[in-house]
Amino acid sequence: MDDLVRAMNAAASPENARALTRYFKVSPGSYGEGDIFLGLKLGELRQLAKPYLSSSFDADQWLPMLRSPIHEHRLITLIVMSERAKKLVKSGDDDELRLIYDTYLGNTSHVNNWDLVDISCGPVVGGYLLDRDRSPLYELARSDLLWDRRIAMVGSQRFLARGETSDLYRLAEILLPDRHDLIHKAVGWSLREAGKKVDADELRRFLDQHAATMPRTALRYAIEHFDAVERQHYLALPRTPAPSAWRSGSRR
Repeated sequence: MDDLVRAMNAAASPENARALTRYFKVSPGSYGEGDIFLGLKLGELRQLAKPYLSSSFDADQWLPMLRSPIHEHRLITLIVMSERAKKLVKSGDDDELRLIYDTYLGNTSHVNNWDLVDISCGPVVGGYLLDRDRSPLYELARSDLLWDRRIAMVGSQRFLARGETSDLYRLAEILLPDRHDLIHKAVGWSLREAGKKVDADELRRFLDQHAATMPRTALRYAIEHFDAVERQHYLALPRTPAPSAWRSGSRR
């Protein structure tokens, strides 16, 4: 990994790094507190990752990068894990896929920003669970760790390509009471994708049941692909008091 680290340092941009620290909220008390950026763009990282995509994933080799305090070190590791996972799902190599999955779930505290989650959880977690018991998603959804909960919600989008929505809607119900804005966005985005890619009427039935009490951000994301009249219908529904669990932020 020394060559990769040197290449990343050579491509670093202090100006971009300053912008990224603002965008990803690294100030004290924010979700990205303490994160360090080199200022590399995603396209640059994908190019740097290419030589490593044809080799089997070596957890011992990549773990120091995944656990690095530098954001792009973690991101490029997750790019490699994700791209390997995509290939392995197609080829049916369960051993390496399981290694990537286990390494990922054993280190979710380092998959600790929304871009890191969103680029990786679909291929790695959703891909691994396509034909397996999906109970791990429900354990993640009830985790105290913000990133586990986002992994569960966004990872369930992987099933939409098969027209499967039941897990996504069940996970959305579990996470509707969540107090964190990043979960509100993940829930709304996932609901929107289910409506767009599989069944808009199923989404409408979900919203008819939950729109009046669900977080406003989640609702706005969920209805983005509806026409203006229908969006206004859901936004104009009288807001009803949330159950006590919602107000306290506890999760079922």
